[in-house]
Amino acid sequence: MVALVIAEHDNAGLKASTQHAVTAALQCGGGVHVLVAGSDAGGAAAQAAQVAGVAKVLLADAGHFADGLAENVAEQVLAVAGGYAHILAPATAYGKNILPRVAARLDVAQISDITKVVSADTFERPVYAGNAIATVQSPDRVKVITVRTTGFDAAAAAGGVAQVETVAAVADVGKSAFVRRALAKSDRPELTAAKVIVSGGRGMGSGDAFKLLEPVADKLGAAMGASRAAVDAGYVPNDWQVGQTGKIVAPQLYIAVGISGAIQHLAGMKDSKTIVAINKDPEAPIFAVADYGIVGDLFEVLPELAASL
Repeated sequence: MVALVIAEHDNAGLKASTQHAVTAALQCGGGVHVLVAGSDAGGAAAQAAQVAGVAKVLLADAGHFADGLAENVAEQVLAVAGGYAHILAPATAYGKNILPRVAARLDVAQISDITKVVSADTFERPVYAGNAIATVQSPDRVKVITVRTTGFDAAAAAGGVAQVETVAAVADVGKSAFVRRALAKSDRPELTAAKVIVSGGRGMGSGDAFKLLEPVADKLGAAMGASRAAVDAGYVPNDWQVGQTGKIVAPQLYIAVGISGAIQHLAGMKDSKTIVAINKDPEAPIFAVADYGIVGDLFEVLPELAASL
């Protein structure tokens, strides 16, 4: 019984999300192969071969894989899918765009956003914004699974000795074309990979007030995030959003400032190792999940916190 993991990468290197998916694949109980579909993606394939637990890397290299178009990558997955009991990808925008296409073509039910592998055919996944955990058992011959990366530790990036095998690349299916990519530029860590995150909510009151978070974030080397309420109010860009409809994060330290703790936000950060909440309302739901809480005016607390750091 062998599992296939779809690698998320930028051609030059592997994204960390792939290592979390490898851990989930290993827990399914068999060997693990990794598919790297890219253009001049030898660097990503070499990194995948070094990930602990990976037995083989399949490299499909062609120009039409350069931008990770889901239609092309899904076709490549289908071309090599025979013989695999599990097909997994990270539950990121990349994986969520590819695997539903694969599941539909294989005529199986996708199992989305798993946080635990109970057995080879049984998995846990959050439902109702994380208020409940569903245990799902699949009778399908192939299990097509997206993996919530915060639910699994990353497999070690070094220590593996997998061989890289070049496989025939499928032709461009011609159903989509890459137009452009607009990337947010920041000197701070990427939100989903940051070890420390400082987030602000509607309690900040304005976009200018978010500048109060910067000294704290600077001293901690942190990424900056926000609740949906702050994003919807136009205080900060939407790529800062943490929550059920934003980014799912699990840093070592999460500092929530002026965030009440709506269930949609908690669903995106409650797996953080240590949670600090600053809010003037002692009844705010955020305190129910916080390890440390400060009840006070954020406009007084933040300067004091920055000075102490």
